[in-house]
Amino acid sequence: MATPFTGEGERRKGSVELRALAARRLRPVADRGAPGKVNRPLLATLGELGLLSRVVPLTGPVRAQDLCLLRESLAYACTEAETALALQGLGAHPVVAHGTRAQRARWLPEVAAGRAVAAFALSEPGAGSDAAALELRAEPNGAGGAARAGGAAASGWRLHGEKRWISNAPQADVYTVFARTGPGSRAAGVTAFLVPADRPGLGGEPLEMLGPHPVGTLTFDGVPVGPGDVVGEVGRGFRLAMATLDLFRPSVGAFAVGMARSALDASVAHAEERRAFGGPLKDLQAVSHLLAEMATRTEAAALLVQAAAAAYDAGEPGVAARSAMAKLFATETAQYVVDSAVQIHGARALAHGHLLEHLYREVRAPRIYEGASEVQRTIIAKELFRAAGAGASP
Repeated sequence: MATPFTGEGERRKGSVELRALAARRLRPVADRGAPGKVNRPLLATLGELGLLSRVVPLTGPVRAQDLCLLRESLAYACTEAETALALQGLGAHPVVAHGTRAQRARWLPEVAAGRAVAAFALSEPGAGSDAAALELRAEPNGAGGAARAGGAAASGWRLHGEKRWISNAPQADVYTVFARTGPGSRAAGVTAFLVPADRPGLGGEPLEMLGPHPVGTLTFDGVPVGPGDVVGEVGRGFRLAMATLDLFRPSVGAFAVGMARSALDASVAHAEERRAFGGPLKDLQAVSHLLAEMATRTEAAALLVQAAAAAYDAGEPGVAARSAMAKLFATETAQYVVDSAVQIHGARALAHGHLLEHLYREVRAPRIYEGASEVQRTIIAKELFRAAGAGASP
């Protein structure tokens, strides 16, 4: 049985060291970046420090506990660095896990060094949290027949359609793209392709979002892809996408925990220093009890994330439910903690450039991407009933 408490002292020490590194080396580079643009110097610094190679390994699997430690620690000191690292890992992970030798040799060293920008292209205008509703078409080359199971393997396909809300688009250098190659609906007949940004017919536009991150659309006007671009197996791309999210969902929770810890520490310091009603804020029971609630929820979220990551690394059953629980609870907790921190700080927290103004914008999106909170509850419930039918615990 995996336990999140194994090596807890080492984990905390590593977190402190990563926070210091992020504040010293990454924060200044992040501050020089333009909002809504890929910060390539920041990626290069992450590569130089060896952090990207932890989430884009050239050999071996990604450890969920390492990924969570990195995301929580970086989020505490520099959310921009955290997000840049996470998006590289997410975009490249299908290749790490299922790529061909040629795909791995061409792209993984570049992504791990921060020289190439990767992106995970799953969502569409009509397929956000309901990813199985994707409609991007992979039409087989050659004489017009319908796509067959494993069809067009020899001659390739042309991609037609649109992706939307894709992080790093349209500025990435390579995209893991999910499209329909065969008959069937929902999860059936979906294939993953590795598509370089310079393919003819591939376009895109940036989107302005609440958080200052690179997000955009991708348009596919007959983009050519061949057998060498397939990641994994033809027709099994949806399973590949969900396996990727099983790994990354707990780490979204870790990102949230990092922001919650940052907001909590700022609130404790403020409550000690700020005087009101004849004494420090910490002497007001309403404030001290709120801080206690924030701390308790944050610690519970951290333990749930660690437990989910440890279960993933140990190959335990029920990973989908554990991952969903970790993302759900941690992101909802971070929203509560950051909002409470703003309340404790008052109007100063709403000033542009304040830490909490920044966190308040950052904390909202994780409750939506990689499956909204409502989707996580659906996953958890399905796993509960599945486990009950099998006579096992989830």
